[in-house]
Amino acid sequence: MIKLVLTGVWVCVVTLAAVYFSVQLATAPTTDPNAAKTPTQEFVKGEQINIPVISNDGVSGYFLTKVSFMMNKDKAKDLPLPLVELTTDQLFTLLVGNKMIDIAHPNSFKLDEFRSDIKKNMNERLGGDYIASVLVEQIDYLSKDEIRSNASGPVKKNMKPVKVVQGDPVPEGADKSTE
Repeated sequence: MIKLVLTGVWVCVVTLAAVYFSVQLATAPTTDPNAAKTPTQEFVKGEQINIPVISNDGVSGYFLTKVSFMMNKDKAKDLPLPLVELTTDQLFTLLVGNKMIDIAHPNSFKLDEFRSDIKKNMNERLGGDYIASVLVEQIDYLSKDEIRSNASGPVKKNMKPVKVVQGDPVPEGADKSTE
């Protein structure tokens, strides 16, 4: 009779231990071996930048731009140069110096080429592979005549800029950082 009771207790202990450890393994978080290899990226929000368009007669209008970046989180902390000023310089170079956008034909603008130029030139100036991707949130154009007509009379809410590109959405779940 004692052997039967000890056998029953032994079976109960083994069963409870097996259930406990199976539940622990089932609820344990899985580790992805590729997650450790890929660096985490951080969303660096850009600022609104107004770039004048200069022609023979002077300023003919303004580009209203907003460009943000996805950067390696570890490298973003150790930037050798201020990102906002570098972005402003790069946008002046591409939009005013190289004249990538023809205002008469805004549909001819190549957004992918614009993004790759910004990424390549910014990484060269920063001295490494800092920028993972470029997010163009806004590129609009306001002519000088539209600005003057709005400034000369009562404030009009119907001033419509020329939409050069439709902006990229801000990535979901991205760590937001303003610098």
